[in-house]
Amino acid sequence: MFDIKKFSRRSLLAMGVSLTALTGGNIVSANAAETINMIAIDGYPARAMWVKEFSGFFIPRVNELLKASDKYAINWQEAYGGQIVKPRGVLEGIKLGLGDIGIVTTIFHNSKLPSQGISAVTPFIAPDARVVAKAVDEIAKEFPQMTKELNAENQVYLATGVVLDTYQLFSKTPINSLDDLKGKKVAGAGYNLRYLEGIEGAAGVRGGLPNFYNMVQTGVVDAAMLWPEAAKTFKIAEVAPYMLKVDLGAVNSKTVTVNKDVWDKLPDEVKDVLKQVAVEYRDHVAGIAMDRAKSSLDAYKAGGGKVVELSAEARAAWAKSMPNIAKDWALKLDKAGAPGSDMLKAYSAKLKAAGMTPVRDWASEL
Repeated sequence: MFDIKKFSRRSLLAMGVSLTALTGGNIVSANAAETINMIAIDGYPARAMWVKEFSGFFIPRVNELLKASDKYAINWQEAYGGQIVKPRGVLEGIKLGLGDIGIVTTIFHNSKLPSQGISAVTPFIAPDARVVAKAVDEIAKEFPQMTKELNAENQVYLATGVVLDTYQLFSKTPINSLDDLKGKKVAGAGYNLRYLEGIEGAAGVRGGLPNFYNMVQTGVVDAAMLWPEAAKTFKIAEVAPYMLKVDLGAVNSKTVTVNKDVWDKLPDEVKDVLKQVAVEYRDHVAGIAMDRAKSSLDAYKAGGGKVVELSAEARAAWAKSMPNIAKDWALKLDKAGAPGSDMLKAYSAKLKAAGMTPVRDWASEL
């Protein structure tokens, strides 16, 4: 958790983040447009695809739309890669006002943001980031639960993000079948650790994408669940040169949020632009995830990686061996007074309507 007491004035100045920007959302006079200071944060480094696109797509697009009326302009301060918070600290950082807008990695916060796990608890259905991103965002708008959870964290939900085409398994040693996972320790984050529960002898170890390289290299784990674009970006082939193509599915793991105190002070025009661009950003990063999937896999192979594809029969066997984590998730939300079962049924219907064929129909088992 972020320690605000250690976050000194000198630290801010050393980072080049203006102290006036910490009043996030304050509007100051400019010549033509009124200027709004906003700090954008993420704990991941700028090379992470979604951070790079937030800086290179989201922010310029917001500026472009605001420029059309020339009534407001945003003075952006960008702080990524641990400058203000670490990857797990974005939710807390925006809650406390250390950042005004940011990208929360929701898989780190299953207890505070349980409804965000909807795609993570439904593996083996949709290996398409675009389909999952749109379906999750529609669920967020049709059901109030995701918004309520973020409101409790002093944040406003703008849009979800899916930055991976589908989870795969990357290993230090060859894996040709599920039997080869017996006795293996596998790194994951959040709900995807439960995917291993149906595989005898496999153990999940919690970690984060920036740590997977070292976890494999030092022997803390034998393998890790991630996706080819991340494997390329973080040079995973150097320590895990074997990939088992399992197509576990795309997962929403990023949500763009704004500090609620800041949001309440923003002009309606600025709010509308941020909401519009958040959806554009959602589709933009999902499209990039899919566009880069093949080239990233090729790059992994070029870097020495070897790929084995799990058979359809073995995938079905893995899915069948798992406990119904989607049902567990839905019933837990139901018990808390949230519409978990209804959300799961609606989400499943959206995926099917988009042409996805489930290896296991989790919602039908409710």
